[in-house]
Amino acid sequence: ALMAFTRLSISLLLSGLILSAGMPAQAASDTATVSDVTAMALEGKWPADWSYQGENGPAHWGELHPSYSKCARGRVQSPVDLGKATTRSRRSTVRVAFHPIRYEIFNDGRGIRAVPLETQHPIRIDRHDYTLKHIVFRAPSEHAFKGRHYPLEAQLVYEADDGALAVLATVFTPGHSNPSLAALTRQPLAEGQQRVMDKPLGTRVLLPRRLPHLRLNGSLTTPPCTEGVNWVVFTQPVQATRAQIDAMTRLIGQPNNRPVQPAHRRLMVEEMR
Repeated sequence: ALMAFTRLSISLLLSGLILSAGMPAQAASDTATVSDVTAMALEGKWPADWSYQGENGPAHWGELHPSYSKCARGRVQSPVDLGKATTRSRRSTVRVAFHPIRYEIFNDGRGIRAVPLETQHPIRIDRHDYTLKHIVFRAPSEHAFKGRHYPLEAQLVYEADDGALAVLATVFTPGHSNPSLAALTRQPLAEGQQRVMDKPLGTRVLLPRRLPHLRLNGSLTTPPCTEGVNWVVFTQPVQATRAQIDAMTRLIGQPNNRPVQPAHRRLMVEEMR
């Protein structure tokens, strides 16, 4: 009974919502609700422009629009430095499955976003199914591991039928060639450009071979910084050649990682698989 209560408590504490980079901003009323702006951000649109530097940078996001207030005042913000897990479980609540599909790639000046043109297998978290919405890349990584940042992070953003969101995050380290990263970086893509990939992309190789991970509640790492985001961060880095990592970094064009946020004694559950 105690184990069942513990699993239920973890599931309740970890239920959540992420988004990421996308297309150019569109105008919207200052009265737009946070849920409205979250839905806009999922499509790569925002009511007020933001950036990673200067007057519109992360330190000022909370001032740019009323719906961005959590960026300044939130208590469960992402990314964080992933230290020692609060608790561990040998039972994984995350189930993933992939098959190669075609993507359209966008460079919006804030990062690279790959949007699926076909339906991908859903993932399941706590008996809840999520559909892939897009993949974004951060250079260097947004999450840190005991103070260490990796040169690149991929975030796979999912949405459930009821609007709940989940994100799978993985970091890259120099090593063997990664065929999917090679395909994504094969052609230049200037700011404001987009292209459709001519061949299906094997998404599975963007994740580590083995899938131990940390689960935690967090937020969007871009405005409106909505809290309640369900993060699944894989603890084993994925390998790619230094040239492939550098190529993606050049496509991104600037550091696009939000600074690490205070964890505030956040629950972090390590699940083995």
